[in-house]
Amino acid sequence: MSRELPSYHREVAAKNRATILDAAVRLFLESGYDRTSLARVAEGAGVSRATLFKQFPTKAALFEATVLAAGGSPDAEPVDLPTGDFHAGLVVLGRAYAELLTRPHMVALMRVVIAESPRFPELRERTFDFGTLPVLAALGRYLRAEHAAGTADIEDPDVASAQFLGMIASAIFWPRLVHGTWSITDDEQLRAVDEAARTIAARYAAPGG
Repeated sequence: MSRELPSYHREVAAKNRATILDAAVRLFLESGYDRTSLARVAEGAGVSRATLFKQFPTKAALFEATVLAAGGSPDAEPVDLPTGDFHAGLVVLGRAYAELLTRPHMVALMRVVIAESPRFPELRERTFDFGTLPVLAALGRYLRAEHAAGTADIEDPDVASAQFLGMIASAIFWPRLVHGTWSITDDEQLRAVDEAARTIAARYAAPGG
């Protein structure tokens, strides 16, 4: 019995966290950062304030978790990367990143960040560690593994990652963030990912790799 209790508490905490984040994203998008209080989130999630404060002691911490949760996929299958083909692996990861960027809440949440952060220092100072997202963590591991295998020559994987992701985001995410009516077809999105992968492969692939 004593061995099962910690597991039970972890399950309850995980369920409460998911419920809180669901309520938070709805309220942040409906009311904005300013008019969303932790008390309202607790009420919307059907949990006590003490339960919410235990996991998210500040509104800024809750908002950061909400943004990261929108880009997370804890139940997703691991990305299956092809071996021996640097460009092909980049395409797989680039498509996964494009899928993340086009999720329903991502643009709306980033608009809240941009609109609200100048007025709220606690929000402006959040680091928003997107590197913890599964797809981005997988990209970092992939670039380092390809360098170690000699398939690619990447002295600074962080720079290469930023270059790759920046090309994709500039093609499929930032225009939609700025222009609400802007759209991109699936074929155009795939082409943007492929072009970004080709550019990175041309820059970093080892000779004959």
